[in-house]
Amino acid sequence: MKLLRRRETDQLPGTIGVARLDRRTKRLTTRLQPGDIAIIDHVDIDRVSADALVNCKVGAVVNAAISTSGRYPNLGPEILLAAGVPLLDSVGDEIFGAVRDGERVRLDGDTLYAGERVLAVGTPQDEDSISASMAEARAGLATQLEAFAANTMEYLLKERELLLDGVGVPEIRTVLEGRHALLVVRGYDYREDLQALRPYIREYRPILIGVDGGADALVEAGYQPDLIVGDMDSVSDEVLRSGAEVVVHAYADGYAPGLQRVQDLGVHAVVFPAAGTSEDVAMLLADEAGAQLIVAVGTHATLVEFLDKGRQGMASTFLTRLRVGGKLVDAKGVSRLYRSRISSWSLVLLVLATLVTMAAAIYVSSAAQAYGDLLSDAWSSFYFWITGLF
Repeated sequence: MKLLRRRETDQLPGTIGVARLDRRTKRLTTRLQPGDIAIIDHVDIDRVSADALVNCKVGAVVNAAISTSGRYPNLGPEILLAAGVPLLDSVGDEIFGAVRDGERVRLDGDTLYAGERVLAVGTPQDEDSISASMAEARAGLATQLEAFAANTMEYLLKERELLLDGVGVPEIRTVLEGRHALLVVRGYDYREDLQALRPYIREYRPILIGVDGGADALVEAGYQPDLIVGDMDSVSDEVLRSGAEVVVHAYADGYAPGLQRVQDLGVHAVVFPAAGTSEDVAMLLADEAGAQLIVAVGTHATLVEFLDKGRQGMASTFLTRLRVGGKLVDAKGVSRLYRSRISSWSLVLLVLATLVTMAAAIYVSSAAQAYGDLLSDAWSSFYFWITGLF
């Protein structure tokens, strides 16, 4: 009977899938399966979150909040629609009480169903509605820039000793003095950047620093992180136990929500209290430890990316980049400028030169005639064997 009802449901219009709920999009993407319907509470969906949802191959996204508020031109909704993922907005906070995690649901137009029961009604987004919201957001961009500048000054006043003199940076056992450091955040285009940097990593052997989920990104790419930095909300237990040194990012007052989890896993951790983001903490740590060069993967580098994140804390990332700017290089710049010292053409020419040298040596040697007679006899035998078949 249950199978029959499911077949009847599958014949109904709309997108059908298993509901997965979490108020934090980043946490939800760690357990999504292809075809699931992601139910989130995310005002102004940013590019990183949208990319993660698309990579999970979700069937649809249902947002309790509004995906584009008009405060600034966030990039997430456009990415979802371009990937063919239906997006339903503003269904209200009640959705988290109306739907059970793992329940089979159906999204059709502006309504989310469980069987015949209406769970929520919202605003479906399409290309026209997103374009209108983005135009409105661009018109108010000046206001966001003013707020960003104010947040920057506030952070500078709070953390000037840390930024200017490195006061409060903890001691770590990982040796970065005079070494290159590769800092990986699971953000913009991190997979592509890691792939492009393979020759650089192979030749220079940089210290590999994973920022939260960036540590898992390193493992997925086939590398072993040397240092894991962050509040530990998106790094897996397996990677935390991998033997890398762990630095837990705490609030400025010293409270570290992720410390208990690390200790429960039996992993020793260093605590780094600081305002701002884990990305900032990792950069300051590498700089203060004497890294010669910091190559950043998946981090925020442009004004659009700072605003797209939509957090006041991004002002700290802007200032941190100014602090370590003399040794900070974006991964895209490295991949464009760096080429392996031994090019592929050099290897091909070396092989060809070796083969020519061997052929010349055989030709001028006294054994050349013997080799020639041997090959001639072998060919004749093969020819007679083939003709004998017919």
